[in-house]
Amino acid sequence: MTDIRALGYLRVQTRDVDRWRELTVDGLGMSTGSGPEADGLYLRLDERRSRIVVLPGESDKALAIGWEVRDQFALQRVREAIEKAGITVDVLSEKESLYRDAEQVIAFDDPSGTRTEIFFGPVLDHSPVVTPHGGRFVTGTEGLGHAVLPTSAFDETYAFYTEVLGFLPRGAIRLGGPDAPAPARRVRFLGVNQRHHSLALCPAPASQDPGMVHLMVEVDTLDAVGQALDRVNKLGFSLSSTLGRHTNDKMVSFYVRAPGGWDLEFGTEGMLVDESHYTAEEITADSYWGHDWSGSEPLAAFAPPVDI
Repeated sequence: MTDIRALGYLRVQTRDVDRWRELTVDGLGMSTGSGPEADGLYLRLDERRSRIVVLPGESDKALAIGWEVRDQFALQRVREAIEKAGITVDVLSEKESLYRDAEQVIAFDDPSGTRTEIFFGPVLDHSPVVTPHGGRFVTGTEGLGHAVLPTSAFDETYAFYTEVLGFLPRGAIRLGGPDAPAPARRVRFLGVNQRHHSLALCPAPASQDPGMVHLMVEVDTLDAVGQALDRVNKLGFSLSSTLGRHTNDKMVSFYVRAPGGWDLEFGTEGMLVDESHYTAEEITADSYWGHDWSGSEPLAAFAPPVDI
């Protein structure tokens, strides 16, 4: 079993912090938190000071994805496993860790080149979480939500997360459908807690930015999802997918395009996995209904590399 407990945080860089604020605060109803960068956007969903950090920069990309462990002993075990796999681990200083609102953080690049941070001791904010539209986010033991990462080194990356970090396989979907010719390529879903998947890996062409396919956050009611859908439409954001229910995690959700060319999935009613009887399954359809992607622009992660 993995020492990784949950998806803890995500840090991204953008050329348009104001538009990110419109999407996440005005549209999706996240609360504003606090952090060290005066011009950064710190998004609060629960007692953590921030779960999503949006920082200004000259390009749009994921800066780091943070995974949480129980304590310093778990962090040491994870560090030893990563180093044994031949990957260089940076042990961040106390100042660098506090910048990330954690007691201690280690960092490394996964086999796909995604900057990955493992931490324990998150700093809490005990003031009430006041969201602008009254929504409540589902985090707790299930963490921030799930992240879908693109990779051009699929086999190595999948082996790293399962065999080194101990993520649990939670099924797959075959790209091109169940009758796709061999060798089949699959999106694979991985879990670390009762949330069906906290991570998914998607085969993609070699591309440095933005390093994300989508991030999912969950709220506690269908009404909160529908109301957010109305708001992002009124704010003029592009919907990548209509409302629908997924077959694997049962989530009712929609996808909205964030600045930078990747998506935020906003959903509710995600299933909780009971490991006493769960088996990894291959789904043959993404959704029971809805999730119409026909009007979606291509994701930046799937654009062919640009020669400079």
